[in-house]
Amino acid sequence: MIKFEKFTLNNGLRVIVHKDDTTPLVAFNLLYDVGAKDENPNQTGFAHLFEHLMFGGSINVKNYDKVLQKASGENNAFTNNDYTNYYITLPKQNLETAFYLESDRMLSLAFSQNSLDVQKNVVCEEFKQRYLNQPYGDALAEIRSLAYKKHPYQWQTIGKELSHITNASLDDVKSFFYKFYAPNNAILSIAGDVNLIEIQKLCEKWFGDIPKRNVPKRNLPQEPEQKEKRSKEIIKDVPSNALYMAYHTGGRTDDDYHATDLISDLLANGPSSLFNKILIKEKKLFPQIDAYIQGSIDPGLLNINARLFDTTSYEVAENAIKTEINKITNGDFSEKELTKVKNKSISNMLFSNIEILDIAMELAYFELLGNAELINSVEDNILEVSKSDIIKTAQKIFKEENLSCLYYKSKNLI
Repeated sequence: MIKFEKFTLNNGLRVIVHKDDTTPLVAFNLLYDVGAKDENPNQTGFAHLFEHLMFGGSINVKNYDKVLQKASGENNAFTNNDYTNYYITLPKQNLETAFYLESDRMLSLAFSQNSLDVQKNVVCEEFKQRYLNQPYGDALAEIRSLAYKKHPYQWQTIGKELSHITNASLDDVKSFFYKFYAPNNAILSIAGDVNLIEIQKLCEKWFGDIPKRNVPKRNLPQEPEQKEKRSKEIIKDVPSNALYMAYHTGGRTDDDYHATDLISDLLANGPSSLFNKILIKEKKLFPQIDAYIQGSIDPGLLNINARLFDTTSYEVAENAIKTEINKITNGDFSEKELTKVKNKSISNMLFSNIEILDIAMELAYFELLGNAELINSVEDNILEVSKSDIIKTAQKIFKEENLSCLYYKSKNLI
């Protein structure tokens, strides 16, 4: 049981406090409810660009990292399709430095053309290195755009194309900042040897005077039900053929979320999973195959990614994967196998909750989902998943008309 206390400032900033007196460090986690799904379809990659811009100087702090390093702190950030997260760990006695730095960034960035140009170049180089110039780097972007036709999950956080970043103006990024980076669109979670009164005083001192902003009400286009199998063929200069399959699933707060997660584990988590045991070791069809869910807040995907041996045809590969999937839909797995993946999932969760930073992150995330208290129900939710729940969920997901397939072919094998 993770205990915590909550309060909200008059400007809408939600604050969560978890006391842990076993560590001299404090984790300071600030989550903004803005991700790639909130972007203009013609100006994608902005949420990720802002993750970089936030370290380029704020209105009163020219060098964020230098100030934090003097306080013996460490920091980082990440962006996904649903939200953006900034975090700091530092000694308890220097906690106020985190308040100073993050409140100044929330108040306003420095917004210089030079800073924007520098960060645009950084993001563009990342785009080229990780997505354009790396074998299979564009595969997940391709499968997203194949599976989604309306919902903004159709693009990755890096954005649709380089031009959306290179064409971003100073006015564009200012508009994005003041639209989404606001106290009433953020959740602050703090974990460590702290007390509620101390944190309340620091929050009022550093965040209390930042005004609310007119955060637009989210009204995203809903993805219609897929009615037929979709497929696409790509030929690239890559080492081997690859197969990417995606099935639509529910979202993070849906009742069948944990069943869906356990299904992906039954298929591909660990050496005793179906894919590893049958398709890799026994049939030797693939050198590598994986299955996982996006874990997205809105309805997501169950992805299956596989590299094929040169002797494995796409027809054989796809049919072999579907044969193993059918074992789940038909209930051809034991209670012991289900218990094993449940235990593994719970142990991973419990181990992750040892670190105060992970706790701070999770508390903010569950508050975003609706209530931080949800963090304490995850174990029970996993344990409550029955074999019949797995079968029912699998039968709903693994329909041919719910499938998108990307055949990523090596031009050297044609």
